[in-house]
Amino acid sequence: MRDRIRDITSKFKAKCDYIEVRIEEMAETAIRFSGKELETVSTKAEFGGCVRCLVNGSWGFCSFNDVERIEEFAEMAVAQARLLGQGKTILAEVSPVEDDVNLLLKKDPRGVLLDEKVSLMKGYNDLINGYSKEVTSSIVIYFDRYHTIWFGNSEGTNIVQEKMDIAGVCSAICAEGDKTRSQRIAFGSSDDYSCAEGIEEKVKEACQNTILQLRAPKVKGGRYTVIADPALTGVFIHEAFGHLSEGDNVYENKKLQELMTIGAEYGSEKLNVYDTGLQMGRRGYLKYDDEGVPTEKTYLIKEGRLVGRLHSRETAGAMGEKPTGNARAMNYHFAPICRMRNTCIEQGDVTLDEMIKDIDLGVYAIDTTGGETQHELFTFGAGRGYMIRNGKIAEMVRDVTLSGNVFATLKNIDAIGNDQALFDGPGGCGKGGQWPLPVSHEGPHIRIRDVIIGGE
Repeated sequence: MRDRIRDITSKFKAKCDYIEVRIEEMAETAIRFSGKELETVSTKAEFGGCVRCLVNGSWGFCSFNDVERIEEFAEMAVAQARLLGQGKTILAEVSPVEDDVNLLLKKDPRGVLLDEKVSLMKGYNDLINGYSKEVTSSIVIYFDRYHTIWFGNSEGTNIVQEKMDIAGVCSAICAEGDKTRSQRIAFGSSDDYSCAEGIEEKVKEACQNTILQLRAPKVKGGRYTVIADPALTGVFIHEAFGHLSEGDNVYENKKLQELMTIGAEYGSEKLNVYDTGLQMGRRGYLKYDDEGVPTEKTYLIKEGRLVGRLHSRETAGAMGEKPTGNARAMNYHFAPICRMRNTCIEQGDVTLDEMIKDIDLGVYAIDTTGGETQHELFTFGAGRGYMIRNGKIAEMVRDVTLSGNVFATLKNIDAIGNDQALFDGPGGCGKGGQWPLPVSHEGPHIRIRDVIIGGE
């Protein structure tokens, strides 16, 4: 396959400004329980590829399953680009790479029988449904995906890269009248099936918290000092700021260009934010992105000031900046676009107790049920919350939603914890019709002043 890609890129090099070929083989196992029923057990395999070429500033793209016809599809991609091309091609320069990236797995899910995987998930599902009469239903999901990707371009890069993605979630659901509450435990990894094993105590904790959430009073709406736990911190920085840092989002939005000016002050000198593809074992780990560019640790905010963004070769070239290895595609059906990997607020030096003791009245927000972002505005639901009263964590409350302007919120972070933690959930990042792309997020506890909390 490697030689075939090299032949095509060499043959078509004179017909376009740039051409790349990506061939992918994928195998997947998926399991889903809903309530007491085993809803899905499936295995599938896919094999296909895509050709992308650039002529006079415009892209042509074809995906296919018949690899024997790759030359025909390359001709189609070139013809598309020529038809559209009316500008100038600018791709940031990178050095050609030849490499083989083999998996280094701690425990390979391919060595675990399907029956064993189903039995493990059934155990968690039975635990949830047998925990209490107050737990009325459950959702348990598991999947693993193995990829081999062959990539080559007309500049001499030729890479074979193996990838593994493992993830799942166990959710306990309580319902009473028109009230429904759920709590979950999620797991994920890019190199270790063990992440799915031995989580019984965490599943029990999720069940108990679901019951407590059902009984908890609604939070009283208002403005509070909020402490976000590491899971919520990571989701916040991914959703509310990470997407604003993606090069294509900035390049295509004049207002965002004005807001996201390099050197702009976004917070205190204690605030550091980065995105990295280098942490092995994380769902956001990758050695090369889908343009064959080595990934790296890219600081977005350093000591409170904007210092970088996340680029493909195209956006880096257009903006006169450095490519960062953030061009990612969901699979061979899609062209790569600017995407995150593992997005993080870097830990500080304050303990959780030190954060809490100065708060007379506040909210401790844990995990997330999801949310919405609209440019610089955000709304997130916390998985659960607790009031903070007179410097101590007090009663549990429900329906905690946080909203605000991301830039104002970053400036209102006045304490950053020393307890950074990493999260690999079962979902993924969605953008441009490509979902769920494997990502991870990371952060410590943070304290934020003047947060709008929705409630009664």
